[in-house]
Amino acid sequence: MWLKPEEVLLKNALKLWLMERSNDYFVLQRRRGYEEEGGGGLTGLLVGTLDSVLDSTAKVAPFRILHQTPDSQVYLSIACGANREEITKHWDWLEQNIMKTLSVFDSNEDITNFVQGKIRGLIAEEGKHSFAKEDDPEKFREALLKFEKCFGLPEQEKLVTYYSCSYWKGRVPCQGWLYLSTNFLSFYSFLLGSEIKLIISWDEVSKLEKTSNVILTESIHVCSQGENHYFSMFLHINKTYLLMEQLANYAIRRLFDKETFDNDPVLYNPLQITKRGLESRAHSEQFNAFFRLPKGESLKEVHECFLWVPFSHFNTHGKMCISENYICFASQDGNHCSVIIPLREVLAIDKTNDSSKSVIISIKGKTAFRFHEVKDFEQLVAKLRLRCGAASTQYHDISPELPISSESTDPSDNFEVQSLTSQKECSKTVSTEALMTVFHPQNLETLNSKMLKEKMKEQSWKILFAECGRGVSMFRTKKTRDLVVRGIPETLRGELWMLFSGAVNDMATNPGYYAEVVEQSLGTSNLATEEIERDLRRSLPEHPAFQSDTGISALRRVLTAYAYRNPKIGYCQAMNILTSVLLLYAKEEEAFWLLVAVCERMLPDYFNRRIIGALVDQAVFEELIRDHLPQLTEHMTDMTFFSSVSLSWFLTLFISVLPIESAVNVVDCFFYDGIKSILQLGLAILDYNLDKLLTCKDDAEAVTALNRFFDNVTNKDSPLPSNVQQGSNMSDEKTSLTRVDITDLIRESNEKYGNIRYEDIHSMRYRNRLYVIQTLEETTKQNVLRVVSQDVNLSLRELDELYVIFKKELFLSCYWCLGCPVLKHHDPSLPYLEQYQIDCQQFRALYHLLSPWAHSANRDSLALWTFRLLDENSDCLINFKEFSSAIDIMYNGSFTEKIKLLFKMHIPPAYTEVKSKDASKGDELSKEELLYFSQLHVSKPANEKEAESAKHSLEKGKGKIDIQAYLSQWQDELFKKEENIKDLPRMNQSQFIQFSKTLYNLFHEDPEEESLYQAIAVVTSLLLRMEEVGRKLHSPTSSAKGFSDTVCASGRSSEEKTGSHLEKDPSSLREEPQWSFAFEQILASLLNEPALVRFFEKPIDVKATLENAKTSQLRSRTKMQIP
Repeated sequence: MWLKPEEVLLKNALKLWLMERSNDYFVLQRRRGYEEEGGGGLTGLLVGTLDSVLDSTAKVAPFRILHQTPDSQVYLSIACGANREEITKHWDWLEQNIMKTLSVFDSNEDITNFVQGKIRGLIAEEGKHSFAKEDDPEKFREALLKFEKCFGLPEQEKLVTYYSCSYWKGRVPCQGWLYLSTNFLSFYSFLLGSEIKLIISWDEVSKLEKTSNVILTESIHVCSQGENHYFSMFLHINKTYLLMEQLANYAIRRLFDKETFDNDPVLYNPLQITKRGLESRAHSEQFNAFFRLPKGESLKEVHECFLWVPFSHFNTHGKMCISENYICFASQDGNHCSVIIPLREVLAIDKTNDSSKSVIISIKGKTAFRFHEVKDFEQLVAKLRLRCGAASTQYHDISPELPISSESTDPSDNFEVQSLTSQKECSKTVSTEALMTVFHPQNLETLNSKMLKEKMKEQSWKILFAECGRGVSMFRTKKTRDLVVRGIPETLRGELWMLFSGAVNDMATNPGYYAEVVEQSLGTSNLATEEIERDLRRSLPEHPAFQSDTGISALRRVLTAYAYRNPKIGYCQAMNILTSVLLLYAKEEEAFWLLVAVCERMLPDYFNRRIIGALVDQAVFEELIRDHLPQLTEHMTDMTFFSSVSLSWFLTLFISVLPIESAVNVVDCFFYDGIKSILQLGLAILDYNLDKLLTCKDDAEAVTALNRFFDNVTNKDSPLPSNVQQGSNMSDEKTSLTRVDITDLIRESNEKYGNIRYEDIHSMRYRNRLYVIQTLEETTKQNVLRVVSQDVNLSLRELDELYVIFKKELFLSCYWCLGCPVLKHHDPSLPYLEQYQIDCQQFRALYHLLSPWAHSANRDSLALWTFRLLDENSDCLINFKEFSSAIDIMYNGSFTEKIKLLFKMHIPPAYTEVKSKDASKGDELSKEELLYFSQLHVSKPANEKEAESAKHSLEKGKGKIDIQAYLSQWQDELFKKEENIKDLPRMNQSQFIQFSKTLYNLFHEDPEEESLYQAIAVVTSLLLRMEEVGRKLHSPTSSAKGFSDTVCASGRSSEEKTGSHLEKDPSSLREEPQWSFAFEQILASLLNEPALVRFFEKPIDVKATLENAKTSQLRSRTKMQIP
């Protein structure tokens, strides 16, 4: 590898390097200890340790070339090599291309400049594609060389970054280097002859966290397959942890959670992942989550500055964050002030002509924002003007003391106008009024105390709007949160939900979208629409709005439109309850966009088939309980109680457990603070009931106590009529219990647990997502093993190891492929056995690793025929049960079972004639040939196609349930009879010839090879004579005599002779009448030969094979051609 020319001190280096070659201008050296007998003794050992600790390139490149000039003490390193062949190639190139040219220069300085320029040109040419995005391409090239040399991973494995750190092996720290690549976490250390090499797949990581204890001040803990690994002594541990978190999450989403990965084209190509890209992505995700921006936004720039707050008359310090379509600001001085400015609202962007470095942004509604002390403010103004096309205005000469107007405008000028176009385009059937205004219009003539309080709330918000502005760009301060905690007024709820959730931005940028989706989804019929119809009447059935066609029809349209928009989610229970509440306070189109915001941004992955998002947040909730309520954790022996009881809290935002008049206050806080408010409220509820829960003896008693508490939560200020309020319909017994006001409960949750930060929740979500998905995967594995163990003789431990290898091969196949095409069949909603299936290419790799017959010369053909035999439904995929059944027969099957397996492999539908296009490869098949032969003759009968299509449509949620088909399939499984050997078809001439060749191949290099050849020759001769006797009854000529003589002769010779006879003879036999054998004839003949019986019945150590397969599985992939 060519290196950037750097000076080296040759005088001190002579102790560590030995001279190999030299001339007037170049020196080739070898590292001491390398290629020396015994490793160079103590000196070589110390040199190796020094190289590892100091990250010397010499550890993996023990050869180097230096450039020198006559009469000079300066030497420049210009090349290094991992082996003698590589360095010799560089040396020869220098002698052939450089040496002759150097003689024409007059001065040594010119010679050195020429050599440096030439080497830099070679490096630039080599790395212009691979390392252009790295901060230091030269250092990264060296690190990449070490990474490839140490771990031997395929070239396609993309190294993202590397760090110096310590790995704790017991209580001893080992200094070395941590390499983070697309699919692996790798560590290498070499200290005083002790080498540590660690490779962990990201998809095996179940826990990733920062920890600290007495010994380790701060370290990163990685748990993989039950083993704990600790890394410490990082220079920037937070940056390292962030990258590890991103890479682990990327692998988890790519391999286990394909539903969300498919919607994320950024991570489609693993070769495009870089350190800078991952860091940028992490910051963008936090930025979008904090400001509730559309998913497509990415953070472009961040500027520290001050924002002038006109109503408070002071500058607040914070960060201005800029994305493609938004300018956002969040304070960092404890004032909780934030602003979101969509570029679509911007009228002008200007700067002041003074030393304040101010940027002034004017928006619709006579409002302007002034940012002070902005670094590079002139360039920023130019960029923003270009981005939004805003023209300069009269603010050029604005005095910095002049207050910027923040007059509030009517919401209709600002908020409702955005959706005016879409409402005009909406279908006439779409409701344009919130259901609450239709069914509960406020009667101003009958003002009671509750209505007066409601009017006071409205007045408080009007004052806030006058100070902070109204609409998407209003100032959001601590006062805003305080008003939200008190409960949003009924008349403003829909508007503010849209604003705080960010749904207002989705609707503004997609005018007419909802009407279009409603029209397209009208009349569609699938599993989602059937479930929607079933649940429509169960959505707030006690509310008058959903006892009428108006409310039911609106709910149907919103849910059906969303199922049409996002078929991967479709419809999930709990969506109906949430949507019905949204429709009460928001117009129909607004309710749709609120549902989009909740399902796709605020509660990600909550409403997919496995509700992973809800499970993740439950795990976060359990972690918070351990931190804030330790006495409750000590009392509860099983933390899963909190998961079971809180699932409905998260899925329905407490709507299903609280009276509707109280639940809407929780929804208010949720749209303002996100999941943070739900977690805080959950902690407050447990804290409020702490004494009761500590006295509970079992889970049932604890659930009863919590249910009684929820029944007594009220909203004393709710203006809803008594016939709608659920809390007012309690019995006298319940009303005698202590009432709890929802406003007080929410306020208490903010006071006690308001210090929980968004960043901490974001990090906990990442951390627990690994745990949740690995737990689901472990559940899948245990269920698969439970089913399969009933049909095989392999032990549970062996099956467990086999499953790990099976699944690992599937993942290895997609590590270096674009978009994971091999996982396109992975569907977590399918039955456990069908979730992971392998194709013929992956089966061949496993066959080579695991089969006791893999040493056979025609092992590729055997793998192909075995796969075709197992692929009973002809979909070119097999599951673990089918795979393990074949492996079990090969290792634990009786003599009869093994022969029957071989017999069935050589008759249709498994058998097909195989011939490689490349004769030089012998019986080895290319990937294309293997897939081609695996798909031959897989056309299905019409009735099978119909049955499968019905099943497939059912599984995907796009078809109606065919109960009869399922019952029939279930009955067939229950009454599946043991296959009778008499039912097996006969083996014809060409199949028997191949069967005989396979047996000869299996016996190769066996200790009893000669006796086995003799035995199979005797068996073949006997079978052919039997056939000849039978044929003489029908024909005077013998069709088998020639072949019999050939086989008898070949039985006493080598395998090669046998093969040649079998190749020559069949061509003449095919012209004769065909002959065939039944399985009983072949089995009886083979049983007469003790050598054959011993061969197939000798025990094989399956444990050793599995252990060897686990260690060599990854290594075998590096030898294969990765597509």
